[in-house]
Amino acid sequence: MLIVFFRVLLIYALIIVSLRLMGKRQIGQLQPSELVVTILVSNIATMAIEDNNVPLVSGIIPILTLVSFDVIISALTLRYKKMRRLVSGTPRVIIRDGKIDQQQLKELRFTIDDMMEELRGKDIFDIRDVAFAIVETTGTLSVYPNFQAQPVTAEMLKLKPSPGDDAPPVVLIADGVVIDSALDYCNLRYEWLEKTVTDHHSVINDIFLMTCNRQADYLIVPQENKAPVKKEASECNEL
Repeated sequence: MLIVFFRVLLIYALIIVSLRLMGKRQIGQLQPSELVVTILVSNIATMAIEDNNVPLVSGIIPILTLVSFDVIISALTLRYKKMRRLVSGTPRVIIRDGKIDQQQLKELRFTIDDMMEELRGKDIFDIRDVAFAIVETTGTLSVYPNFQAQPVTAEMLKLKPSPGDDAPPVVLIADGVVIDSALDYCNLRYEWLEKTVTDHHSVINDIFLMTCNRQADYLIVPQENKAPVKKEASECNEL
């Protein structure tokens, strides 16, 4: 039993290291070659774990070989454009100015249902609203809507940002623990934090979550079933 336990731990650690070497990607972002390596590694690891009669080295060597091969291929694709095209392919435009390129859809084996599903995922329900739709090498669809369908931005409305508008709220307290780097980010002191929490009849250890931005707009969520507290900057400045 202990042998199985240590075999599992060793294979698990090996796979974690292997995935780290392959880079940080989600499953939907894997290139075809990376997906093949991932599937093969999982199958080899399963065999090494399930069958105790298989020497552990028979599972470790193939995994290291596949990962090394993938790292080499990745390095070559970064250096050589032709290699990148051979391994990963190239993006394909399937919609241009609201018109579908049916030939590209056939070559990609991309169905109408696939295309419409991806468009709906981008909040686009009318093909005429699409300026460009590109199937990336990972199989995902990137969409650039035409001008009339683009969301309204502050730049379009010629709005000027107020100080701190580009600074999102950060977590000051998580599970009763103060995050010092967040205090520095908000240009706040620990004394202000203690006083603010005390004014809400609580202590730092009893705070489940507290967020704040650089304008000192904060949100306090106590532990258990206490109601969250939200204060505006004008009230904070009085503290």
